[in-house]
Amino acid sequence: MTRRLLYSYLGLALLVLAGLEIPLGYLYARGETSRFSQTVERDATMLAEVTEETIEEGNLAELPRLIGDYTARTRGQVVVVDRAGIVLAASGAAVRSGTNLSAEPDIATALRNRPATGTRTGADGGEVLYATQPGSSGTTIRGALRLTYPMTMVTERVQRIWLALALAGASVLAAVALVAFTLARWITRPLRTLHRATTQLADGHLTNPPDATTGPPELRELAASFTHTASRLQQLLDAQQAFAGEASHQLKTPLTALRLRLENFEPYLDPRAHDSLEEAVGEVERLGRMVHGLLALARLENSATTPEPADLDAVLADRAAMWESLAAEQHVTLAVTGTTTGRVWAIPGALEQVIDNLIANALRVSPPGTTLTLNRAPGAALHVIDQGPGMPWADRERAFDRFWRASDSHHDGTGLGLPIVRHLVRASGGEITLHPAPGGGLDARVRLQPAPPAHGFSAPQRAANGSSRSARAATTTR
Repeated sequence: MTRRLLYSYLGLALLVLAGLEIPLGYLYARGETSRFSQTVERDATMLAEVTEETIEEGNLAELPRLIGDYTARTRGQVVVVDRAGIVLAASGAAVRSGTNLSAEPDIATALRNRPATGTRTGADGGEVLYATQPGSSGTTIRGALRLTYPMTMVTERVQRIWLALALAGASVLAAVALVAFTLARWITRPLRTLHRATTQLADGHLTNPPDATTGPPELRELAASFTHTASRLQQLLDAQQAFAGEASHQLKTPLTALRLRLENFEPYLDPRAHDSLEEAVGEVERLGRMVHGLLALARLENSATTPEPADLDAVLADRAAMWESLAAEQHVTLAVTGTTTGRVWAIPGALEQVIDNLIANALRVSPPGTTLTLNRAPGAALHVIDQGPGMPWADRERAFDRFWRASDSHHDGTGLGLPIVRHLVRASGGEITLHPAPGGGLDARVRLQPAPPAHGFSAPQRAANGSSRSARAATTTR
């Protein structure tokens, strides 16, 4: 914004200077040309009177000295002709004495007792200003005089004034730029501090509130309002995080105690009630998993972690080895295919949780004798493909909604697994989608952002609970 303000100030100053200096320069150029023309005409008239008297007295030998004295003091060139147009004297070597110039328009006009003024091309190819005056007494014409000056005498002065105007304009623009930069920095200082504050708030901690003491009053009020809002939001987030931690501790104990009490009832119940008891224990376990999933999702949404480079191949091999034994117990083959992917961007511990949840979901629906494929595709993509019943299009559209479960679901899921997976993937800068697998089943596609390779890169940092989680303890479901 500082640059845009500076450009706007400089653009306005440039328009003002152009509106003032360009007309001024043109007026000066026209005035200088007019003054120069009048000076040449005046000198030509004076010289014509002197030469006419000299010709009248018959003292033609004096003409070279007269015009020589004049040309020695100026840059003008003089040609004197008699009434027949024959050159009597001329300065320089462009015209020689005795040359007949009566056919030239300006000489012919002057010999008819009328002055002529204009521009023409000189002997050297440059433009010259000429003033041709008749040498006459009344109606008696004794000759004519042509005085020429190079137009460079005018153009040089005009160029100097244009240069002076340009330097003055540049100086004004420099001063305006300095003042504008100072003013723009003063105006945008609250915005810069506000930008830093919003970045910190997005990361979850506002350590440097925006400056509300400098800048325009409107921006100071905005900074103060943002600080108040951010403080209130931070208090709410802290309270929510504290509630999540406290609820996690407070809910686990009574649920565990409830399960133990229900199991203790088994010896005293009629055998016909054992099925109901097992269902009650299962519901308590499901309630515990749901509470655990809700608290985990709340912690994920309240935390703002920056993605870091992680080795997808190493994490995938580690989790596949962890789940291989459980897959074998269910007579499901776990296969890792595709070329190596390398490093991807992911928040710490996200890859482990994503892969664990997707494998757990796939194993729940994989019939014995089938294969669960973990395929690495180009573009930092991971496909988790099962050979289960699959999901219709409508179910795939709602699979990431919280607590949603398919109507034909036969497992005790909580409907929080895929929402947690999607949150982890999106927080890592990626996307997850569900597609039908070739030949039946479901293809869960996770596409992440490739990270630049680095020499000596080790396995990514894992969350403390992620590295120690066993495959049998996975609690989130599709």
